[in-house]
Amino acid sequence: MNITLPDGSIRKLESGSTGLDLANSIGPGLAKAAIAVEVNGSQKDLCDPIMDDSEVSIITIDSKEGLEIMRHTLTAQVLARAVKNLYPDTKLAIGPTITDGFYYDFEFKKPISTEDLEDIEKEMKKVIATNSAITKSLHTKKEAIKVFKKEKEPYKESIIKDSDQEDSFQLYYQEDCKFVDLCRGPHLPNLKHIGSFKLTKLAGAYWKGDSKNKMLTRIYGTAWKNDKDLNAYLHSIEEAEKRDHRKLGKEMDLFHFQEEAPGMVFWHPNGWTIYRNLRNFVRRRLQESGYIEVNTPQVIDRKLWEASGHWDKYRENMFITEIDEEHANEKRINALKPMNCPGHVQIYNQGIKSYKDLPLKYAEFGLCHRYEPSGTMHGLMRVRAFTQDDGHIFCTENQIESETGLFIEFLSSLYADLGFKEFDIKLSTRPEMRVGSDETWDKAEAALEAAIKNLGYPYRIDEGDGAFYGPKLDFVLTDAIGREWQCGTFQLDFNLAERLDAHFIGEDGKKHNPVMIHRAVLGSFERFIGILIENYAGKLPFWLAPQQVVVASIISEVDDYSIEILELLKKQGIRAEVDLRNEKISYKVREHSSKKVPIILAIGKNEMNDKTVSIRRIGSKETNVLQLDDAINEIVKSNNL
Repeated sequence: MNITLPDGSIRKLESGSTGLDLANSIGPGLAKAAIAVEVNGSQKDLCDPIMDDSEVSIITIDSKEGLEIMRHTLTAQVLARAVKNLYPDTKLAIGPTITDGFYYDFEFKKPISTEDLEDIEKEMKKVIATNSAITKSLHTKKEAIKVFKKEKEPYKESIIKDSDQEDSFQLYYQEDCKFVDLCRGPHLPNLKHIGSFKLTKLAGAYWKGDSKNKMLTRIYGTAWKNDKDLNAYLHSIEEAEKRDHRKLGKEMDLFHFQEEAPGMVFWHPNGWTIYRNLRNFVRRRLQESGYIEVNTPQVIDRKLWEASGHWDKYRENMFITEIDEEHANEKRINALKPMNCPGHVQIYNQGIKSYKDLPLKYAEFGLCHRYEPSGTMHGLMRVRAFTQDDGHIFCTENQIESETGLFIEFLSSLYADLGFKEFDIKLSTRPEMRVGSDETWDKAEAALEAAIKNLGYPYRIDEGDGAFYGPKLDFVLTDAIGREWQCGTFQLDFNLAERLDAHFIGEDGKKHNPVMIHRAVLGSFERFIGILIENYAGKLPFWLAPQQVVVASIISEVDDYSIEILELLKKQGIRAEVDLRNEKISYKVREHSSKKVPIILAIGKNEMNDKTVSIRRIGSKETNVLQLDDAINEIVKSNNL
């Protein structure tokens, strides 16, 4: 049979040869490093036979796929075995991989605590030290049930019984013991390839996610190729905890949440100051770029949502209201808007539009409500009520490429001013649940891909992640500690204008549906503010900081001079406060630094007599003394974006 390798070369092997046979035919080094294979796009164990002509690639631990397989083996073959060694009466449930790690669910006879994780780690290292080979056997449903009945593993029995398949159940063993587990695989060929790992936490989890079932104990862990990668990851987690916007939001007195309004933000004065300044910044840029600001209703009758397609495709995420109209015989059903687009089409439809009017760009700081499951909400990052820096461009098909270019330029400039110099672009294609014909989607996807290609921007394709009405470009930022955040979006829609009867008169004098582009740069103000807080660890750019300057007196004799400085700063539009409390200056500096105030002006007798100020900037241990006028000019200059 012919085996086609990733470089296009072809190797001839006998039918039934394994991935290991292929690796050996290429070279001993690769055979030693190989941990699995990918055959025609499907991952297989090294021991699996290849029967026909196939496209095959060898997977090593150095690849993303290899790391995932190592984590899978670690949880299913090492963690599970270690727990069974220490707690023989424990029942095994499931153990999948997750982003950057893994978990396994167990039913312990007696509860364990976080302190027990250290003992489990030690036992895992003993298991790994055996360097045991991992073997696999295939079984029928009846055979597999018999194995786990004998092992007294009821959860494994349940998984097998609930499966639709009747054979090819994969059971994995280790040669030095009797441990067996059911797994979809693939696994490492042996434990020699296990890298560095750390168990991180315990949690409760219901079997099959159903609260009617028994609560199990979930052990989480992370695993990496080596100690260097593991330590870098643990450091990033520690750094992320320090930057958690929920923690900093409390320290800086920015916002809070409460159970009477789940997923909806109570903005405090400091937080609302950040919000308003960010909105004003975006508003100014939108006006400079030719957008017309509009505003649409919060509550709209279901008829419009039915016409737009949201009622069928998005209803489970919408807040629905029923109102008894006065003197009406039936209830009127409305929805809080989850999106602004149908409202913008209604504005577009007022009056006849010509091709000469296009592109027409509407912008709205639109408050939207979406029902997010309670378990998914996370501070400002995932909420039920949020404001978008939303915009819609009505244009012709010939204008798609130019508008794509203009938007990316606009987004690049905005991100750069907010401290994000680079971003990645994803092209997201049609999802399973969508509106419109395949022909329409073909045209939209081809047009958007052609635009991004012709503009020369690098991008990657994200299959099936488009909006239900059209393909999109998503813009992904990387923050100060390397985390990715999907924020901006540019969605090409050939459907909504037609569904809502939007037209323009073309050069031919006939009616045509405009192309509708849904675009946002920040996405959600709430989420983007959370990202900014974490990116800057609360130390926001001076122009965006809620409290920009604190004038702190050292002794009471300088109170009048401190107030004079405060008034001068306020006249220049600086958000300043004065701290005249009878406290040591070191205490005042610590307190205001913890609130991330960018500049503290310490005022003592010398400063008052010399008409100077002592400037201390956050993050710096140095104190600079400047003449008052020079200091104010420098501060005002810092406030210019």
